[in-house]
Amino acid sequence: MSGHSTYVPKSAIGKWFESRLPIVGLIHSSFVVFPNPRNLNYWWTFGGILAFMLVAQIVTGVVLAMHYTPNADLAFLSVEHIMRDVNYGWLIRYLHANGASMFFIAVYVHMFRGFYYGSYKAPREILWILGVIIFLLMMATAFMGYVLPWGQMSFWGATVITNLFSAFPVVGETIVSFLWGGYAVGNPTLNRFFSLHYLLPFMIAGVVILHIWALHIPGSNNPAGIEKKTEKDTLPFHPYFTVKDALALVVFVMFFSWFVFYIPNYLGHADNYIPADPAVTPAHIVPEWYFLPFYAILRAIPDKLMGVLAMFGSIAVLVFLPWLDTSKIKSATYRPLYRQFFWVFVACCIGLGWLGAKPPEGGYVIASRILTAYYFAHFLIILPLLGLFETPRRIPGSIAEAVLGKQGSASAMAAGAAASPNTKG
Repeated sequence: MSGHSTYVPKSAIGKWFESRLPIVGLIHSSFVVFPNPRNLNYWWTFGGILAFMLVAQIVTGVVLAMHYTPNADLAFLSVEHIMRDVNYGWLIRYLHANGASMFFIAVYVHMFRGFYYGSYKAPREILWILGVIIFLLMMATAFMGYVLPWGQMSFWGATVITNLFSAFPVVGETIVSFLWGGYAVGNPTLNRFFSLHYLLPFMIAGVVILHIWALHIPGSNNPAGIEKKTEKDTLPFHPYFTVKDALALVVFVMFFSWFVFYIPNYLGHADNYIPADPAVTPAHIVPEWYFLPFYAILRAIPDKLMGVLAMFGSIAVLVFLPWLDTSKIKSATYRPLYRQFFWVFVACCIGLGWLGAKPPEGGYVIASRILTAYYFAHFLIILPLLGLFETPRRIPGSIAEAVLGKQGSASAMAAGAAASPNTKG
């Protein structure tokens, strides 16, 4: 149950190295013999997919940085140079650009799985909070990366988003001037964003290590939301879950490859193939698709400061989710009422994403305000009250019982009866 390493090096060099730096034993105990709940389904494979995507983004990003020029006069041309003149530059750039979208698809699935199965509840609060921090770093990294091609949408997206900080009293203008490196978005801004875009993925990698560490203390949650109690509840990570993760990764890479090779610009914006022009404002400024729900929340509120606070608050509220959900039951499998509200919440988030791509006018604004109100009500009103009034279904006594079901329980009872002495007179 502990996942303690049973690794014993066979060679003299291996034993010498392991006695001084037991890194192979650590990997063996964490990713080979580590006991996982035996009922993990394919929704749990997205953690491994996210690790793969992080590595892919760092590798392709480093290669792109070798050819990119962070200068306002040359950035757009350097991207064209990568696409046209660098050997397989088009492939590296499409992998990196579409990889950002794949990263967010995987992280949103990962997060909604956590919502559904209560993976944020005790004893995994720190694990959840570290995940939210990773999400914030991802958003900052993706935003700064979107600015680097220095097309029309890059330039005006940077202008609009950085201007939001001016809403904060006293310190707002100082923050904006620091981000810009002057009095308008320009070359110093591009240099700052390039530096931070290069740095932040390595910070994400550091927090991911903490995230994995925090995961290995209590172990993984599971679809039943029951803590593992005996060895019958668990299976070693390898080969049972490495095979499952590998299959899911292959399918995900096929999905990723479809975008890269067939529709590489589908998730982008056509205006970003026009060089940045401060004198021409695009008719409709929109961020990348993975920011659209938060963009809709921002625009739903007419007051600039309150809109900014609501946008940041929509992410900050996730940090307090372990305490806002007052139910003692983790998994929605045994919470029929919560399960209905969960799917309404999913629909709300999808609706906000759709509205974020629409013009801020008429019925779109009204709908955005309704969904924004529901988004916050889900966390601040519905979840606390559900824990008080909901009647959950009976929870199995163990993970093994949840896997085997009634048939397994009956078999176990029959075996127990056969082993007991016959007391019938």
